[in-house]
Order: sequence, then structure tokens, then C-alpha cells
Amino acid sequence: MEREHTIDHLLRATWQAVAKMYNEQAQKQNYTMSMGFVILNIDCENGTPSTALGPLMGMEATSLSRILKSMEEKGLIYREKNPNDGRGVLIKLTGLGKVKRKDAKESVLEFNEMVFNNVSKNDLDGFNNVINVINKLISDNKIYQNTNNKKVS
Repeated sequence: MEREHTIDHLLRATWQAVAKMYNEQAQKQNYTMSMGFVILNIDCENGTPSTALGPLMGMEATSLSRILKSMEEKGLIYREKNPNDGRGVLIKLTGLGKVKRKDAKESVLEFNEMVFNNVSKNDLDGFNNVINVINKLISDNKIYQNTNNKKVS
């Protein structure tokens, strides 16, 4: 099988193209795609516990800490003591952070609308089915357990 036809290559190459596109949009607003991703995962009204952000986004704590520090320096977020957990911290959006959240959301919606307008419903359904199967095979730990690489039920 040629590299260009492997599932992992197709996923990685596509994600790299999407990430590059989002980063180019974010740079116009003086932030990064990663910052936009964090902004979209912070509760706009109540903030989000700092300990919940990493798992919510599938991100390691050290990577997230660097991004949060940079976002704080840019005035996008601030930290506030969690009133429900004396040891915890809430990450909240500043006024500027809320503006950037709106921009990030518009970018995501615009991308999705463009894809939806250029791909048939049938093809999108097929894409979703394939992604769901891949995720299920991984989460059920079936890929390397099934040494014959046969279809699993």
C-alpha cells in the first residue's frame, strides 16, 4: 500500500492542512489556532476550571499551561479562584477574549459551511461513518489485538 493511500497519512495530511488554514486566520487576529481552540472550550459566562480544560481538549497539562500563559499575556483570559473549590482556579475570558472567541467561532462555522456546500450529504455521512469506526476500533483496543486484521464485530 502506498503511503498516500494509508488512512493515517490521509488523516494527518488533512489535519495539517486544516491546522495551517486555521493558524493563518488566527495570525490575522494576533493569536494562534491553539489559542482559538482553548477560547472555544472556555465557558463564556462562568469560565471553566483549569483542570477540566486539558481533558476537554485532549491536551497535556504542560502544553496547555504554556498556551494559557501566552493567552494571559495577550489579555485574552484571566484566572479567578473557583468559588466552588477553594483549591481550584477558573479560566475566564476577558472582553478581548470574548471578541476573539466570536472570531474563532465564525472561522470554524465558515469552514464547515464551505465543506457542507461542496460535499454531498451521502459523502459526509460516509466520512462520519468511517471516522466513527476508526474511533471505535481504537477506543475498544481492537486494532492490535486482532492480529489477523479481520473485520471485528
